[in-house]
Amino acid sequence: MTHTIGAAVRWASRTQFFASGFIFATWGVHIPTVKAHYGVDEAQLGLAMLAAGFGALAGLTRASRWIGRYGARDTARICGTVYALLLAGLIATPSYAALLLLLALFGVVTSVFDVAINTEAAQLELLGGGTLMSGMHGMFSLGGMAGAVTGGAALAAGLPPQQHLIWVALAMALAVLLASQRMLPRAATASASPSDAGFRLPRGALVILGVLAALGLIAEGAIYDWSVLYLQQELGSPQKQAAFAYASFSAAMAAARFGGDALRARIAPATLLRGSALLAAASMALVLLTDKPWLALVGFAGVGIGFANVVPILFSAAARVPDVDPARGIAAVSAAAYLGFMAGPPVIGLLARVGSLTASLWLVVVFAVALALSARHAQARN
Repeated sequence: MTHTIGAAVRWASRTQFFASGFIFATWGVHIPTVKAHYGVDEAQLGLAMLAAGFGALAGLTRASRWIGRYGARDTARICGTVYALLLAGLIATPSYAALLLLLALFGVVTSVFDVAINTEAAQLELLGGGTLMSGMHGMFSLGGMAGAVTGGAALAAGLPPQQHLIWVALAMALAVLLASQRMLPRAATASASPSDAGFRLPRGALVILGVLAALGLIAEGAIYDWSVLYLQQELGSPQKQAAFAYASFSAAMAAARFGGDALRARIAPATLLRGSALLAAASMALVLLTDKPWLALVGFAGVGIGFANVVPILFSAAARVPDVDPARGIAAVSAAAYLGFMAGPPVIGLLARVGSLTASLWLVVVFAVALALSARHAQARN
């Protein structure tokens, strides 16, 4: 059965995805700032990212329970607001150890917020009977592009990094709070996830979807966290220009995701996933083989298009696994996805310390090819 979903409810969900992308991009733009502020190397920076990863996994063990008890709306309101405000502390903590603690909390609220808004989007798809997930993730990418561009502009204008982080934190916290008022009522998502049920390891179809998500998110997370530093350190671009590596990736991903719902309605998930992953692999190879920053930006755009619909395809499939609650299915696949998303960047950091950042980023190509070879396992069940 389908229902009419008001435009205000859909736009509330889109706003939450946009805010999530904007916050994450601001962190990405300031990774070189954090590196310089604390005087750490790539391995220590990778360890900081790993702290966020452990926090994210901890959050995912509780996400479906919290959503079941409080609903996606209240969960998103609280976790999204904290997520935004933590930006202000990235270079304000007194030590590297304190940064690790902050990033661990950052990971917790990021992951729970992500499951909450994806659960909301999945419910909107189920209630409305159409495809919305790619467009929602397109808003995440659009937010990422906007965050990267404004971050680069702020750096170019000479705005102190701490000031920029505070302004973004306040603006995004306000956006999350306002959007939460228009999300689906608590019962629409809370009733779908029993409050007495905790996290369980994925089984059956969810295992396959989780592995595919991990493959895609390892590669995507590497681009989010290392693309700016790659352009700055390996190709010699100033940080204010290097920020456009993230912007190029996010803009292309946003554009592809906004067209992704139409593609998903016409192309089988496995076929779309295979073609997308091969495009990502070829584009990343271009980035790593060229010594021209402008050509690397073109390559990052191709990587963004390639990875654009990986998460929407897999999360929609997870929400439709028979006899599995949407919030639980998304949380289970998200756990595997976050393991890749958060573990990938520190692994690349450790490899970069041994060799070079360029050599370690070839892992993105490897994982994209692996995803293409495994795409036949992707499926969405009604």
